[in-house]
Amino acid sequence: MSKIKKYTELQQREVEIALHEAETVEEYQRVQAVWLQILFGLSAAEIGRAIGIHTASVWRIHARYHREGAKVFRTALKGGRRNANMDIFEEKKMMQPFVMRMRNEGRVEVAEIRRACETMLGRRVSDSTVYRLLKRHGLSMPRWSLAK
Repeated sequence: MSKIKKYTELQQREVEIALHEAETVEEYQRVQAVWLQILFGLSAAEIGRAIGIHTASVWRIHARYHREGAKVFRTALKGGRRNANMDIFEEKKMMQPFVMRMRNEGRVEVAEIRRACETMLGRRVSDSTVYRLLKRHGLSMPRWSLAK
């Protein structure tokens, strides 16, 4: 079992203020993870059980709090489209003709969409990338034409 870090009066007050100012459930949980350790000296496993998050998440929150301070409560954790090939607006612009054709004709050729993606990105694109793209834009599987 690891040692529970000591918190200063300033840190305790900072966490209490953040607890009252939390605007989202996720933000509130991040504050609670630190607050429960300060107030009751609970372990990460106990805190995780109490607030409904994984023990490893509690460890990460504690580590970030000790490294960065109270700003960790406001900043969201990882997530989003960090590995996206193009931003959502470029993607919508590229997909617009295919979506329109799907509405009018009832089918879309995956190979054609793949060529458009490859042209736009300047590199090869896998089948799964194209299928995820189709799903994101509401084109259902049974209507796709698999001709290459």
